[in-house]
Amino acid sequence: MKNIIVIFFCIFSTQVFSQKKTKNAQFTKQTKTDFKVDKTNKKLISQIDSVMVKSYERGLFNGNILISQHHKIIYQKSFGFSDETKQTALNDKSIFNTGSIAKEFNAVAIMILVERGLLDLDDKVSKFNLGLPKWSEKVTVRHLINYASGIPQIDPMAPKNDEEAWNILRSNDSLLFEPGTSYKYDNSNVFLQRRIIEKVTGMSFEEFVSKNIIEPLKMTNSVFDPKSGYKNRTSCYDFDNVKCPEMQFISGWLWVDINDLYKWIEAMNSNRLISKKSFQTLLNNPYAKDEGGSLGRYFEKEGLQRHNGVSYKFESIFLNDFKNNMTIILLSNNLNKVWDLGHIIHSLMLGKQYEIPKKSIYQAIRKEALNDVNKAIGTYYSLKENSKNEYSFENPGELNKLGYELLKLGKVNESITLFKLAANEFPKDANIFDSLGEAYFTGKQYELALDSYKKAIHLGGTNGNAEKMIDKIGKEIGK
Repeated sequence: MKNIIVIFFCIFSTQVFSQKKTKNAQFTKQTKTDFKVDKTNKKLISQIDSVMVKSYERGLFNGNILISQHHKIIYQKSFGFSDETKQTALNDKSIFNTGSIAKEFNAVAIMILVERGLLDLDDKVSKFNLGLPKWSEKVTVRHLINYASGIPQIDPMAPKNDEEAWNILRSNDSLLFEPGTSYKYDNSNVFLQRRIIEKVTGMSFEEFVSKNIIEPLKMTNSVFDPKSGYKNRTSCYDFDNVKCPEMQFISGWLWVDINDLYKWIEAMNSNRLISKKSFQTLLNNPYAKDEGGSLGRYFEKEGLQRHNGVSYKFESIFLNDFKNNMTIILLSNNLNKVWDLGHIIHSLMLGKQYEIPKKSIYQAIRKEALNDVNKAIGTYYSLKENSKNEYSFENPGELNKLGYELLKLGKVNESITLFKLAANEFPKDANIFDSLGEAYFTGKQYELALDSYKKAIHLGGTNGNAEKMIDKIGKEIGK
């Protein structure tokens, strides 16, 4: 079954180092490592640096990182480039699209208004006279900040501007579900939060956030919706150095550099903008505790806030560990291993076991597979024999991802060949056999598809997908 990646559209500090060993020394001199650390921290920082350097050398991270402990920055560096031309090195003033992390600013702005008595979380949306259908009489502000409203969905790729978003919401009379009965992480909730802020304050969302958040916190390098070419603005690109398309979407996304994002997190932790009670209100989602809300996912038992965001090939994550008084931030414009690295470094800092990320076998054979899948498979086995410890051979998702890329390109037979390799390499992985079944089904090889789906069920199933496909195949055969 295809692994679903939910794209949270909304949509750290020095010179880059070369991958060549001869220039590693130069990079080290240029890197900002002048933080005052005691002897007990030197080993920790050395381990962190080893993870990050190796990750960059393996093509698994391009971006900025900042780590603080007890409210002091102990590690901060930049790795790689600001765009696909690789002419400008990242630095600590490089600003990034942080994806869903930017949604925190409208949520906190809501709480600022609540604390000032200008708004109540249980106010109905209809109170603000936004010209919305009858469902606005059921939906509250509390529902919106917890993504439990059920309001019509705004497809991340559909509205190119606020006017189009308004048309979607105002022309749809039905709810996805009764408010408060389910959860749907969707930008329609974000859009209405921002419009309510404007209605209550008589200011644009951007103006209110600037005056009440950005300026008080001295977030001097943050900007809303910067256009291509804006000073210090990064552009995202993939590992083939192809630039991402410039997004046209609803307004109000704050781009930040890593220092400004750290100021923001510290302000939340010290209750500079909103009270501790309000902060806890945003951390805890009463409608979907295991899903998270406006401030990401909160693991109460561990005392950990985790928020990540993805927009095209931009990816960001921060782990805000209240219990151990540490913060880990990674911002990237080259979607890769940001999520993994955040958790690896957190484990490292807690003294737990960790493993430096390995090179991507998907990346290693992808280009070859698109042209000659059998040649790519030969390369796969050669690398496995000679470089097994360097590549991610133990991750079935690498081959699964490549198989689906071939399938999406209409290379059905090639995808079948690739999925058969994956099934041979991971004979106990139900998801792989589900994927192979889909490729066979697409190629109208129904009997082979049935065998693959039955194998997936035998291995534990794929959340009912294999059963549904078996029924579908039965109908196709019966035609």
